[in-house]
Amino acid sequence: MMNRWNVGKRLLPLFAGMMLLLSACGRADLSALNPQGPVAEEQFGLMKLAISIMLIVVVVVFAISLYVIVRFRRRPGDNKIPVQVEGNHKLEIIWTVIPLILLVILAVPTVNSVFGLSKDYSKDKDAIKVEVTSHQFWWEFYYPEYDIRTAQELVIPTGKKIAITTKSGDVKHAIWIPSLAGKIDTNTGTADANGTANTNKMYFEATKAGVYLGKCAELCGTSHALMDFKVKAVDEASFENWKAAIKAPVALPSDPAIKDALVNNCLSCHAIGEQGGLSFPNLTDIGSRMTVGGILINTDDAKYKNEGTTVENLKKWIKNPEAVKPGALMPGFENELSEQEIDGIAQYLAGLKIDYEK
Repeated sequence: MMNRWNVGKRLLPLFAGMMLLLSACGRADLSALNPQGPVAEEQFGLMKLAISIMLIVVVVVFAISLYVIVRFRRRPGDNKIPVQVEGNHKLEIIWTVIPLILLVILAVPTVNSVFGLSKDYSKDKDAIKVEVTSHQFWWEFYYPEYDIRTAQELVIPTGKKIAITTKSGDVKHAIWIPSLAGKIDTNTGTADANGTANTNKMYFEATKAGVYLGKCAELCGTSHALMDFKVKAVDEASFENWKAAIKAPVALPSDPAIKDALVNNCLSCHAIGEQGGLSFPNLTDIGSRMTVGGILINTDDAKYKNEGTTVENLKKWIKNPEAVKPGALMPGFENELSEQEIDGIAQYLAGLKIDYEK
């Protein structure tokens, strides 16, 4: 018994250190414990209810155990056999009924929330409809009501329900915005009789303006951990400005050499304004986005100087995207374009900004 106690004393500091270390893990903007919308708040409420019930059970069980250990411990010279309670129907009923009551307390609101949060708002005239398609390793967002297709940043108005329909362009992924809603799978599958893929639906709402981080929550390949996206919640006026700006004509580079390099090497897959293809992310507002390639910080703010400027990160991505995001399908142009062409394209793309919040 003494040896066990000595081992326990040695392990206790180790466990305490591990708990302290793990308590610093994670990010404030990527946590379900920091709800910023009604869906996330309801889910957080269920978490608190479940944790509270478990804490009550743990405290009561430990209290009873300690009481029994102290109250009924064997005393010196006491060799009597303790009173046996086997077959005590009262105790058996108590420790059967109490867990059932706790399960009912947890089950009723859980079932109610599961059905409530699965409501389909895709036909609601007041909801913003968005079709989300996941790719290795980026996110495509299409607003069918406005015929707007963009990538990596989902712009939404505050106070509106966002009706999401998900599908995958390759393997199975899962969309997750911890501070706004739970996750849901984006499935692969062929079109059905209605012309839709094997889709899933969810909804969420942001009550205040801000930027909310989203992730892929399904292991999907080499760069699964780098498959980030942002949800930008803005006021109604800014959202209307964004809708108009994202569809406005965009001028191509004035330098003929840079224009030809951009058109021949970029616009066969990417779109800028109404020009180009849509096989890969729309670049119309890439200068306004918070990241390049979904992972390189896209800002000239001095506090991020160690991350590189927007132009530097664009050049890094254009030259060798595989080095930034392993498994990316975009080819590198380090040996295909001259340094002047890469620099000119990066300078041009960095200038593609939409200032819709003013």
